[in-house]
Amino acid sequence: MLKDRRAVAVAAFFVFAALSLTACFSADAPEPAAKAERASPALGKHMRLRLLVYNIEYGGGRATDRVIRRVDADVVGVLESYDRLPEIAERTGYPYYNVSLQLLSKYPIHEPSGGDGLYGLIEVQPGYVIPFFNDHLDYVEWGPRALRSGVSVKSVIETENQVRTSALLRPLAAMTKLIEQRYPVFLTGDFNEPSSLDYTKKTIGSREGIDQPVPWPVSEALFEIGFRDTYREEHPNPLKEPGITHRSGERIDYVYAGGPSRTLASEIVGEKGGRDVSIEFSPWTSDHRAVLSEFEVRPVAMPTMVSVDARLRTVGDTITVAYNAPDSVGDQIAIVPDGGDPRSPARRLDVRGERGTRTLDTSGMDPGSYEAVLVDGEGDELAQVPFWLRDPQAETEISTDRRTYGRGEPIEVHWSDGPANRWDWLGVFRASAPDPGSDDYLIWEYTGRHAAGTVPPRIEDSVTMGADAQGGPWPLPPGHYIVHYLLADQYDSAGDARFTVRR
Repeated sequence: MLKDRRAVAVAAFFVFAALSLTACFSADAPEPAAKAERASPALGKHMRLRLLVYNIEYGGGRATDRVIRRVDADVVGVLESYDRLPEIAERTGYPYYNVSLQLLSKYPIHEPSGGDGLYGLIEVQPGYVIPFFNDHLDYVEWGPRALRSGVSVKSVIETENQVRTSALLRPLAAMTKLIEQRYPVFLTGDFNEPSSLDYTKKTIGSREGIDQPVPWPVSEALFEIGFRDTYREEHPNPLKEPGITHRSGERIDYVYAGGPSRTLASEIVGEKGGRDVSIEFSPWTSDHRAVLSEFEVRPVAMPTMVSVDARLRTVGDTITVAYNAPDSVGDQIAIVPDGGDPRSPARRLDVRGERGTRTLDTSGMDPGSYEAVLVDGEGDELAQVPFWLRDPQAETEISTDRRTYGRGEPIEVHWSDGPANRWDWLGVFRASAPDPGSDDYLIWEYTGRHAAGTVPPRIEDSVTMGADAQGGPWPLPPGHYIVHYLLADQYDSAGDARFTVRR
């Protein structure tokens, strides 16, 4: 996702010296265990797995649906699908999808206990899974443009760490743990950053203004924990096969693999006649090409877990609750308010056999935060996963911490009952030009800041907008303003609040 927003000025680069590559996986990630201490997991059968990453651009349409349907990958990381993903699943024939993770799959998708909404477990064989991450990094502070304008490599790397590497801190920690547990782990994504494998000594001179290698930090962080860039595995010469995936002339869309798997092929899917495009379509409507990689892999036995098919539903919806409870004797799934006692549940679902699914009808439940807790016959917790229920009549409420600010004072914007889409954002408009559909915004921020495409969105939270906000001008001149909560990187407002900057 590389966009030119209306009225956006490129913000100044900020030094982010406190964040280094080692910080990406030293503070949050566990220390690697000695090989002798690692137990070998139970494995399923050898199988082939075809994975596609595809940024369909602003929700896509019939042309992008056609690409997905005809490529027919086993799992698709769909970027910028937004709330159209259920329609895409229906139109392309995929029986499983997850809006939060932006995944389509031929196999069941579980948001598992302990996953914190960062990844799904894809049940590719009954009782056997692969972990799958699908991440989308922020597009602001575009590094290649900065390099071409003369900004130093050191400064660009500092900005990349601030904007993009930092957004992967939580996923990197989760990926590290899974790889250490010997899972085959897969990551698809639009990273809005090139790979250091494409900016080497051998490629100097192939790009305007680039006279030295560039160790792009997202790729370096992934290599450090054992991931493989599968397109570069199969096409190791970036001069011969650059594999460009974006109209900017950069390769920024990836299929990464970590842990035990073997890459069999990796191909570019794109427009007819495009360089390095192996699978052609006409018309091609997205600003991104897609990447299709194929693997030989053995999935790992599903852990003891409970999962939900969606972490955010509306009261009255049904939720599919899946579980894996080996040696289950009298196990149950307790539905309790967040932090509640599973021995006194609001609802109870019987466990039938060691693995299966149950349906939870949420009619009559109160809106709020809940947990599905797998408990054994003694009432002890084995696993739990959170979910949220929204009031069907809920409207997003937005407010600022004050009604009036002095010039240059930061503005704290709070919202509740938000729809929790990836890439929801806050935009500040002049009160005299308040229409997001036709008027220009001034400063803005994603509700998830730079991590909006890597961590689960929140229905209630706050963002402070100040000198580091995107857009401009800052400080806001004296006057009257309105801040909108805008949906899914577009211009539909779910709520607004007014404030004044005094002289």
